[in-house]
Amino acid sequence: MLRAGICGTDMHIYGGNQPYFEYPRVIGHELSAEVLEADPDSGLRAGDLAFINPYIACGSCVACRAGKTNCCVRLSVLGVHCDGGLTQYLSLPAENVVKADGLDADEAAMVEFLAVGAHAVARAQVREGASVLVAGSGPIGIGVALFASLRGADVTVVDIREERLSFCASHLAVTTEQLGEGLRDRLLNRTAGEMFANVFDATGSPAAMEAGFSNVAHGGTYTLVSIVNARIGFEDPEFHKREMNLLSSRNAQPQDFELVVKAIRDGRVPTRAMNTHRVAFEDLPREMPNLVRSDSGTIKALVEIG
Repeated sequence: MLRAGICGTDMHIYGGNQPYFEYPRVIGHELSAEVLEADPDSGLRAGDLAFINPYIACGSCVACRAGKTNCCVRLSVLGVHCDGGLTQYLSLPAENVVKADGLDADEAAMVEFLAVGAHAVARAQVREGASVLVAGSGPIGIGVALFASLRGADVTVVDIREERLSFCASHLAVTTEQLGEGLRDRLLNRTAGEMFANVFDATGSPAAMEAGFSNVAHGGTYTLVSIVNARIGFEDPEFHKREMNLLSSRNAQPQDFELVVKAIRDGRVPTRAMNTHRVAFEDLPREMPNLVRSDSGTIKALVEIG
């Protein structure tokens, strides 16, 4: 293993509030690695730089048969359902180890979280010129905003944290709005009173997820990228009046990884700016409490393993 990204899932695990999780567990699912050994027919060779697809699917369930390996009935996600990549060596199915030609070790470790955002945008079928609202500007929200913008959408990002909004405005060429008094009026003004054709929630907050329903235009789509250990409710008359599409978006599929890799190679992803923190493998136990603080300024922390 070379690099492991620390993401919101890892922070929720650290805080004890991640669904689908049992302790003890070795975390780490945003990973890059050097291949040491591989079967001759795998297409991999010793010395290859690779990124890891951390979603180990069964290949035979109803979802897998439909090509939706990202929501396999028996899905095992590295670092969540089984031990992950914050270790020196890891043995994986060859199909989960993907050569990262043209990327460096840092970039390869960022592919997974960006693919989650790319998958949400693809699932919502965001169109060129569409008005898009992304609630939450953590790494997943940034990924959603980036790939919606690359589709030619008019993207607005909402968050309470000024430093993250500043990052989005500087590096993603999107509009930003800070959570607070008068936000709904500002959003109405931005959309000429119509609100947004596509709304994405990446906040991890049940209250924010429920509030997001009111930001969807008539005939629009609301995509929940966040996952929380809670019940989410909405007003049925408003939901029906708007004939709203409500989607969940889970993980990513191989074509999403391919899209991300191409975008990085083409220089369309500000990976260097996203990597705000670096931690040596042996220092992570001491540094983890600092990374999870809301005032840490972390966009993406990378752990240097090898």
